Amino acid sequence: MNWILQQTRGDKWIWLVVFALSMISVLAVYSSTGTLAYKSDVNPFHFLIKHGTMIVAGLAIMYFAHLLDHRYYSRIAQLLLWLSIPLLLYTLFFGSSINNASRWVTLPIINQTFQSSDLAKLALFMYLARSITKRQEKIKDFKEGFLPIFIAVIGVCGLIAPANLSTALMIFGTSMLLLLIGRVSFTQMAMVGIAGAILVAFVVFFGPRRGVYKARVEAFLHPEMVHSDKNYQSDQAKIAIATGGLLGKGPGNSTQRNFLPSPYADFVYAIIIEEYGMMGGLIILALYLVFLYRCVKIVSRSPKAFGALLAAALSFSLVIQAFANMAVATNLFPVTGVALPLVSMGGTSILFTSAAFGIILSISRDLEEAEKKESTTAATV
Repeated sequence: MNWILQQTRGDKWIWLVVFALSMISVLAVYSSTGTLAYKSDVNPFHFLIKHGTMIVAGLAIMYFAHLLDHRYYSRIAQLLLWLSIPLLLYTLFFGSSINNASRWVTLPIINQTFQSSDLAKLALFMYLARSITKRQEKIKDFKEGFLPIFIAVIGVCGLIAPANLSTALMIFGTSMLLLLIGRVSFTQMAMVGIAGAILVAFVVFFGPRRGVYKARVEAFLHPEMVHSDKNYQSDQAKIAIATGGLLGKGPGNSTQRNFLPSPYADFVYAIIIEEYGMMGGLIILALYLVFLYRCVKIVSRSPKAFGALLAAALSFSLVIQAFANMAVATNLFPVTGVALPLVSMGGTSILFTSAAFGIILSISRDLEEAEKKESTTAATV
């Protein structure tokens, strides 16, 4: 145990949250993929092994990411953003279409789908943290300070929104929070907000998935007035939560996993509540709140603007995504295709989520080392 603690530097509470979510993920995915394994005519352990491999790979990425000096991420921010833009364009026009949405690029040879928005989100937050830090003295200047930030936010969100509006909205919301923390003027923030609102309106009313958005909002606002098929997902999730009770049915005893679409991804939270009860659901919620609290502590203690802004962006993004997934599962929000970070079954999304955790831990590690050096210097003096 001591050896593990010595190897994992940075905030220990965040490491604890990561390991707890990973273990819960393995249990939840194994329980919820039984029907999928049967339909796919594969061994019941097939998806567990596949998911477990991604979790282990994610932990490895997290470990190596937390060893790097967080200033390294500032240096590669612009390069990653330049790489993300053409990749998003390719995905939008030539990407693999799953569930009538072109969100994925299929990687050759390994035949693994890759969601380009995951890379773009990470790249945008790095770029914004870097740009706000570098341009702090001239952030009020429209052309020199604000325009590059405006183009990056609207450009990335605009390319993601037609196929994945929910993800684009979360990225946009996190970007606005980052601009607020970075002391961008309210006038400039209002310009970004107006441009974002126009973009959302255009996608909702004229985009390729406008019919889907309309049906989901109508089903959420007026469930009694729409066909039962439109509410099938939310109804099955409500049954799972209602039958879970306080302590749940026990691990592996879910029945709604046989009826819920994507019980291992979008609605994994409902399955967790069904099997582990309200207490299980509250534990998941508490883990994300502990993670958010520890990240806020890192942001408040960080003496360097880039580290503080990047930690804020990544942590807010992960927690907002988690809350959105839980809100959908509990019927507090219309159905969206948002995964529960580090819990839902996924491929490359787990790797990018792990990288985000690793970057936050890198910032925490550098902060702890700087504080130790300061205390040593003070003691010597």
